Amino acid sequence: MKDGFIRVAAATPDIKVADCRYNAEQIISLIKQAAEQDASIVVFPELCVTGYTCGDLFLQKILLDGAENALKRIIRETAELDIISIVGVPLELNGKLYNCAAAFKGGKILGFVPKKNIPNYSEFYEMRHFKPWNGETGIVEFYGFSDHDKQYVPFGDCVFTCENVPELCIGVEICEDLWTPEPPSGKLAAAGATVICNLSASDEMIGKGDYRRQLVSSQSARLVCGYIYADAGMGESTQDLVFSGHNLIAENGTIISESRKFTTGLTFGEIDLQRLSMERRRMNTFPSESSEKVMKVDFEIKPKELSLERFYPPMPFVPANKSDLENRCGEILTMQAAGLATRLRHIGCKTAVIGLSGGLDSTLALIVTVRAFDMLGLDRRGIIAVTMPCFGTTSRTKSNAHFLAEAYGTVLKEINITDSVRSHFKDIEQDENTLDVTFENGQARERTQVLMDIANQKGGIVIGTGDLSELALGWATYNGDHMSMYGVNASIPKTLVRHLVNFESISTSDKTLAKVLQDILATPVSPELLPPADGEISQKTEDIVGPYELHDFFLYYMVRCGFPPSKILRIAEKSFAGQYDRETIKKWLTVFVKRFFSQQFKRSCLPDSPKVGSVTLSPRGDWRMPSDACVRLWLEDLEK
Repeated sequence: MKDGFIRVAAATPDIKVADCRYNAEQIISLIKQAAEQDASIVVFPELCVTGYTCGDLFLQKILLDGAENALKRIIRETAELDIISIVGVPLELNGKLYNCAAAFKGGKILGFVPKKNIPNYSEFYEMRHFKPWNGETGIVEFYGFSDHDKQYVPFGDCVFTCENVPELCIGVEICEDLWTPEPPSGKLAAAGATVICNLSASDEMIGKGDYRRQLVSSQSARLVCGYIYADAGMGESTQDLVFSGHNLIAENGTIISESRKFTTGLTFGEIDLQRLSMERRRMNTFPSESSEKVMKVDFEIKPKELSLERFYPPMPFVPANKSDLENRCGEILTMQAAGLATRLRHIGCKTAVIGLSGGLDSTLALIVTVRAFDMLGLDRRGIIAVTMPCFGTTSRTKSNAHFLAEAYGTVLKEINITDSVRSHFKDIEQDENTLDVTFENGQARERTQVLMDIANQKGGIVIGTGDLSELALGWATYNGDHMSMYGVNASIPKTLVRHLVNFESISTSDKTLAKVLQDILATPVSPELLPPADGEISQKTEDIVGPYELHDFFLYYMVRCGFPPSKILRIAEKSFAGQYDRETIKKWLTVFVKRFFSQQFKRSCLPDSPKVGSVTLSPRGDWRMPSDACVRLWLEDLEK
């Protein structure tokens, strides 16, 4: 499967209770539709061949014979389709009746999986008809298209493994199995199942949909798997219950597709097997094998070139929902402040020194430091904000730095470093008119020296302002703004920095402060190391290294998800359609990959900083990479 994507479907047929012939027709139709849409797996509800609500009719042989004949017909009429179908059917074995899932492909039954946990409480009375499976695994005889077509079929816990797509391994559990403290899917995942299929007949009640959604998403997260939940719907008896056909498809904790309630038909989703495999490799606590007996059944399926329908949000670090975003911002600021407050208290420090440029990152660092001081009950005058104008400083950023320090009640020092930098240039014989990297970094290192010396002088620590996006790109001067005594922003990507500063602006009751913060948000991102043009910022970071919204997208899917560049390019094209074309995305992705590898040496010696999100580049935390790793394979992948 290209990039590891597999299309799956949860199906809710419009059935008639006990009319196995009609139900078979509906099931066959949906299997064919799913195959036409390039689905590789289609899952149907519990007991859908007969209907879940047959009651004591399950004890009638005529219904059981009708179910068997219907199953044979379904298998026969879908034999030429390249799709695995899993349907719910009653199965009599040794005089006992089992509630089973039948998995089949290519005219053959792959296996019968019986329901282990039979509910017999509240509205459920399944034990009146069905026997709970006792865990014994074996082989049963099943006659297929004729009396001479005897098939020996696995019965019990099975994982269906794809021989030609090794990441695809399917496990099955049935309805109530998921509701129990130890769902069978746990040992199936330990045995290698990357996709769990649940055949369900969950009746609808107020609030149950949310609970069902939580169960499915949390189980997919716990097992690091794809989860297909197919629910019974229209056609089931409404004598005492109502069924809504609430189909869900989840992947590693996220619902990626969901049907509208009280509808029938197919719900499609694309599960990323490649990502699931990466996550399991990453987690050393994920079991590599099941301690219980699980039969492995092999099958083959043709790899499909899918036209990808799954959508990846263009800003993976930023919640799309406004309320969620506000809650996230408040929590992040508190986490950042708590990290700094803990460090200050531990070392008995009451002074913090910040280089305040009037830009986004230093503004966020000041906001966090103020909150940390307030947590500890420290005087804000212990915060020394230092603005250090030089060749590239504009009046706009300089005045905003002054306004910020005043609004927060901190001490402000303005130290013009122009003469110091010129003296340094003279010492090293650097021509001031040569606007090269030495010209820029000389200023950055002079500023860091000033901050460090003031911190020594005042018995304080220097608060780092650099963010996660800059660390990924290496957009920092080594031993300049790259260095501090505690970096509060090191886990915050640039796209999120904006929202945190904006959150502060709408949260404050100080209108003057809010106005300044909004102006800072409107200021182009720049290190201001080159002379301004007509008083305006001439050096715009995103013109040089590319848009941060793209780089944050690349960062998340490469580091957090382990996607190769070619796959990132594919999903970025869809996420940024109408905003950036393929060539533009590829250009900046190439820049990102090259810089990410070449600039690792800066990340190998970062100061302490609090981890806030799931992506961090701390050499002591989530990311350990040699500084001399070669980028060739990643660049070659991008040219596929």
